[in-house]
Amino acid sequence: MSQLRYAVVGTGHRAQMYVDAITRTYADRAVLVALCEPNPTRAGAYVQRAVEAGAPAPGVWGPDGLEEMIRTERIERVVVCSRDDTHAEMIVRSLEAGVDVVVEKPLTIDADSARRIEDAVARTGRQVVLTFNYRYSPRNSALREVIQSGRIGQVTSIDFSWMLDTKHGADYFRRWHREKAHSGGLLVHKSSHHFDLVNWWIASEPRRVFASGGLRFYGADNARARGLADRPERGTHDGAHDPFELDLRDDPRLAQLYLDAEQHDGYRRDLDVFTEGITIEDNLALVVDYVSGATLSYSLNAHAPWEGYRVAVNGTEGRAELDVVERGSLVPDEGLHPALDPSLSGGNGSSLRPVGERLLVQRHWEEPVEVPIHNADGGHGGGDALLLSDVFVGPHDDPLGRPADWSDGIRSIAVGIAGNRSLATGLPVNTADLGIALLGGLPTSAEGTTTHPTTTEAPS
Repeated sequence: MSQLRYAVVGTGHRAQMYVDAITRTYADRAVLVALCEPNPTRAGAYVQRAVEAGAPAPGVWGPDGLEEMIRTERIERVVVCSRDDTHAEMIVRSLEAGVDVVVEKPLTIDADSARRIEDAVARTGRQVVLTFNYRYSPRNSALREVIQSGRIGQVTSIDFSWMLDTKHGADYFRRWHREKAHSGGLLVHKSSHHFDLVNWWIASEPRRVFASGGLRFYGADNARARGLADRPERGTHDGAHDPFELDLRDDPRLAQLYLDAEQHDGYRRDLDVFTEGITIEDNLALVVDYVSGATLSYSLNAHAPWEGYRVAVNGTEGRAELDVVERGSLVPDEGLHPALDPSLSGGNGSSLRPVGERLLVQRHWEEPVEVPIHNADGGHGGGDALLLSDVFVGPHDDPLGRPADWSDGIRSIAVGIAGNRSLATGLPVNTADLGIALLGGLPTSAEGTTTHPTTTEAPS
């Protein structure tokens, strides 16, 4: 079997999933030949990781040399894991250089860059695959199956509440995500996952968005208002720490990728969550109208004492309810590491809020029934492994339609982009007014025919 030649753009923490997949799980059909990363320490960490897996040492290139890298290293597919605001440039340049792209969510952060991607796909005819791993989580797939089967009839409304706790949620306020110019805010960076789930669950697309919210817990102004004492600017320091601080020395991997790499670019991964300079919101609420006629009521809280989410889908014949507890409580002496994100490796529970999940369906005039959720080993209940198989082997025959492409990416970020405009203006925003051709119609290929997401399969 021939090996497809890959390059990974951006070698932060998230790149590990793809580097390991290429050099270990799918080494029979993929080979990592290059890394595109301006920080030599971070790049070197992944060169070492590839070699430890028994793979050849990949070449290291800077972002300015992307096209030369693709040509010289004979790259066939690029995986983009760089900062969110760089996605569009890396995607468009890769497409124009003649290769397909796999990209971490979100696709990009604003309407202008979304239009550039849309135009590049149409001009080049190349593929862009989005890695929406939440679709593959068994509980989310089970809810999709319930809705798709018609058990609750036509969907009329969705209530969706997501709680990020003060371990995971706080982390977005320490790193580059805290600046909306880099991340699009949580409505784009984090919530695009959730909006994609809704789009996919109900097989529709967003039409109008009204948003409200603000920075009400983190940040210097809130700290002063609550009378918090002066704090160190960053979490990596000697002396006593509080639960909101992240000391990079406590985690060898974060220390290698960020603390040891600061000398090259000055990026600090461990800023205090109560400092100046935060331009994103920590409390958000949206009302989203869909083309199908359904309405979504959505909320995100980034400083909850527990982590998980609740979804209720109302239909003409009943209601489905999915309740998920990923971490039931936080106590100060448990430390911050590992598992900032409990959805990847499990979290703590309590007697009153145990970690778990439950999907109930109740049709009109009937008792509720519980729908079984079949998990497997690995991140997101085994969903990450299913996603990587679709990415590196090729999409399987999937009646749930879990593989996603750039058009799914645009429809997911459309809610967040419109939501950011609504936050700025105080008015509802129609997605059709974002100026993105795809919105308001079915996904189409460059030739104008309706498409189903696909990925490139390594030749046999």
